[in-house]
Amino acid sequence: MAKLDRISIRGFKSIEKLDDFELKSLNVLIGANGSGKSNFVEFFRILRAMIEERFQSYVISNGPADGYFFNGLGVTKRIEADLAFGLNKYDFALEPTADGRILIAEETVFNSLIPSPRAISRGTLESVLGREREDSGADDRLRANYLLWKSISSWQVYHFHDTSMTASMRRDAGINQTGVLKPDASNLAAFLLELREAEPEHYQLVRKTLQRIAPYFDDFDLRILKSKSEDLVRLTWRRKGSDYIFSPGHFSDGTIRFLCLTAALTQPSPPTTIVIDEPELGLHPEALTILAGLMRSASKRMQIVAATQSPVLLSEFEPGEIITMDQSGGASVFSRLDEGSLRDWLGEFTLGDLWQKGTIRGGITHG
Repeated sequence: MAKLDRISIRGFKSIEKLDDFELKSLNVLIGANGSGKSNFVEFFRILRAMIEERFQSYVISNGPADGYFFNGLGVTKRIEADLAFGLNKYDFALEPTADGRILIAEETVFNSLIPSPRAISRGTLESVLGREREDSGADDRLRANYLLWKSISSWQVYHFHDTSMTASMRRDAGINQTGVLKPDASNLAAFLLELREAEPEHYQLVRKTLQRIAPYFDDFDLRILKSKSEDLVRLTWRRKGSDYIFSPGHFSDGTIRFLCLTAALTQPSPPTTIVIDEPELGLHPEALTILAGLMRSASKRMQIVAATQSPVLLSEFEPGEIITMDQSGGASVFSRLDEGSLRDWLGEFTLGDLWQKGTIRGGITHG
């Protein structure tokens, strides 16, 4: 499976026009409130809903539908997107319906097995890409769709904002809910248990990384609770020098959020591309330095897109890994920083310093 190489989005929320924008293995988005970072992240969420054939339920839950179109239907009648990854390409267009829904006006696929573009649907309420995903060695058309579906369906959008006592990451998880860490880490306990049993090196990496920001932490206990339908796993744990078993509620908000981020970035069978929204929330500056190291290491195995407002986290990356976001005329503007234009500044300041000073804005250096 290939990473996402280039992306075009037109007419989606604040993204009026983003044409053939390159995405690298590590991409850190930074911008002020309202610049469009969250809208870029949401694009990946809505894409995931399309691939899983729950597009209409997503629009209903997160609508109104008209709000997805740049400056409303009076200005924008159609949302278009082009995604290029490896030798594959997937294009789609969305249009409003009279009854307040959004129609998938068309889907088109390109693949090395089928060099000419091929429309696979027109005027459907749900994507049909997943309906032809059988890995057929006899039919190039089906194999092409399978490769496209397999890549896109592996992408994950992680959002660990809710760390309350009732948050899904703190709750018992079905013992079979393993494989890939879920977007809200609702399978965290089962995921860690599987790592301990099947991937001990990855399990120890998670454990030792958590100890770097929580030196009192010793190990997970991971109690298995018997159930008639499916056994459950509880995120219990132990402190160093104590036999007392702590519940998941004893983890602080910052600690459990860091645990989720560590699990996502070190998973042994990672998604091709992961998107992380505001990973810095609730984390100490020293934890952000460790997080940046995890992100850099993980980017060798998966593509990372992270949206942040943290100058501390920003300072841990190279200029070419940073995408700044501004607004111009109500539209989001994406720009990748140029290291050459910042070289003199970086001899004295960090990227975070320059961001706070307003020296870098929209990828253009201001004197």
